[in-house]
Order: sequence, then structure tokens, then C-alpha cells
Amino acid sequence: MSKFLSNKFNNIIPYTPGEQPKILGLVKLNTNESPFPPSPKVLEALNKEELSRLNLYSDPNATDVRNAIAEILSVDPDMIMMGNGSDEILSFTFEAFCDSEHEPVFADLTYGFYPVFCEIYHLKPTILKLNDDLSINVNDYIGLNRPVFIANPNAPTGIALDLDDVEKIVSSNDSIVLIDEAYVDFGAESAVKLTKKYKNLIVSRTFSKSRNLAGARLGFAVADKELINDLNTMRYCFNPYNINRLSIIAGKESVLDVDYFEKCVDEIIKTREYTVKELEKRGFIIPDSKSNFIFPEHKKMDGTYYFNELRKRNILVRHFDSERTKNHVRITIGSKKQMDNLIDATDKILKSI
Repeated sequence: MSKFLSNKFNNIIPYTPGEQPKILGLVKLNTNESPFPPSPKVLEALNKEELSRLNLYSDPNATDVRNAIAEILSVDPDMIMMGNGSDEILSFTFEAFCDSEHEPVFADLTYGFYPVFCEIYHLKPTILKLNDDLSINVNDYIGLNRPVFIANPNAPTGIALDLDDVEKIVSSNDSIVLIDEAYVDFGAESAVKLTKKYKNLIVSRTFSKSRNLAGARLGFAVADKELINDLNTMRYCFNPYNINRLSIIAGKESVLDVDYFEKCVDEIIKTREYTVKELEKRGFIIPDSKSNFIFPEHKKMDGTYYFNELRKRNILVRHFDSERTKNHVRITIGSKKQMDNLIDATDKILKSI
């Protein structure tokens, strides 16, 4: 750190993104990206005419993609705010609704950006421990009356709460509850319909996973209009043109191509179930994932060993070196071929133990 950095950030530990290597032939299963390209309609729409307009600012309200989302989700467009990835939505939410009198609450094992935002905004969160099976204890979140942040499905476990449990948490708290639905399309039930019923609920979503647009950096929030107005206040104070012109076009076309979206999601779910079955045959224990990744562990080897041995075989997964996660690795569900490569490499690793 330089001598010029504010002292308030002396102890900050930034979020560590997944490695983005440039190694040819590497099977990359570490950052929960889709194995499929964007919709062909996205590629069609990003033509030379659109590229020639990059000298002009984008629509600050991202109206075209916002309207497309509103129609698909059956909500008013005024209940939606677009973000530069869902991480920006999360950041605005921590900034807008959390302070020294409203400290946030989240799980001890969840998305790694939550504690980073607490450091940035000088918040002291309450950390609630997951159950021994890595599921959320719903009763821990009832009646807290403090801002609650829940990834559903959770990361890195992939475990999802039922919608009834989400509603219990939302209805019992006189504070905002943010449900982070980055992975919801892979088998969980969305809480979007509850935003019409509860004025304290924010649902955040992303185009990075099920929409095959991680590189476009596009996300959105769905909430009561008053909460969206609050979030827009934060956005206009920080970056009113937060979504670029090309991402707005790509997002709109991605939403409209329902058939391609469903085909890709269905294939990922099918490949996930196949991979889980094959790894369970080999002695792995895997939480019930409703996401595009799995979180296996094996009694004969710890997570660090498995991670390193896969890397030697040109397969990259994710390992989190904390007490509760050290025996696990997180494996993104790639193509069927990629998962077969993983299984073959796993067989070789197990034989060498």
C-alpha cells in the first residue's frame, strides 16, 4: 500500500476473484461461468451500426433491457434497477440501508463480497453460523430487524432455501432483506413475486450465470418502487451511466431469447446431476446443489490436495482455505466433455492415494 491510502483502509482484505488464466487447453471450472456462448440473437444485435454509436452515452435507465425483464418477470419496470453486475447492486444496498444503527447480518459461509462491503462502508456485521450440513438455520434470521443478506442458492454450497422459508424471514423483519439470486435459475424458486407483497424485500439477479453474459457485467434488482428509488439515488451519486450501450442491447436480446436460455439452463442442470452421480460413486459427499456448481468433499483427501492434483492435470477448480471449507472444492458445471475430463482426472487421483 502507498503512504497516501487512507488509514481507514489499512486492514481491508479485498475480494479475491477467481483466477482467469491464459493457459491453452486448461479446463476452467473455477468461476461459475456458463460453458455456452451468448444467444445468437445477442451476437446478431451487436452489429456495426450499434458499435458506431459508442461515441454517445448509454441510456441511464437502461430502458430496453429493463422493460424486457419486467415483462418476463411480470413486474412494473419501476420495480427494477439495472446494475453493472449484481455486485454493484449489492454495494448500493449496503451503502443505502446499512449504518452503525443498522448493521448487516449474513452467514459465516456465503458470498465473499459481503464482508468486503462491510469493510468498505465501516460496518460491523453479525455473522450467523450455518448448520453442520451447511444449510441456513431459518430461525436465526427471524425477527432480527436488521438488514439481512442471503444468497439463495448459497455460495459456495449451492444449497437453496424454500420460498416459504424466505417469506418467513422477510415477513418477520422490519428491515430490508436482500435475497441474492445469482444462481436461482438452476433449480431454486425465485422470491421475485414476493416483492409485490413486501416493501422490505430486494431481489438481486445477474446475467453472468444463466444468461451466459459474465463479460457484459450486467445485473439487476427487483423491489418495491420506493426501495428502487433509494438505490437509484445511490447510483446517480456514483455512476448514472453504469450500463454501457452494448450490454443493454445484449441483455435485452438475451432476455427475449427464451428458448435458448431454457436450453442452456436445462443442459447445465442435466450435466450437474450426471456429475454428482459419478462423483458420489467415487465416494464424494456433495450437498444438494441448486446452482451451476457443486461443493464436494472426500474422506480420503482434503480440498487442497484435490485442488492441486486437478491443477497438475490442467483442470482448474476453486478452493477456499478456511476451517469450514478446507475439505471441499467448488466445481463449476461445464460442458459434458469438460466434466468427463474432471471425472477421468479424479479417477487417476484416487488411484494414486
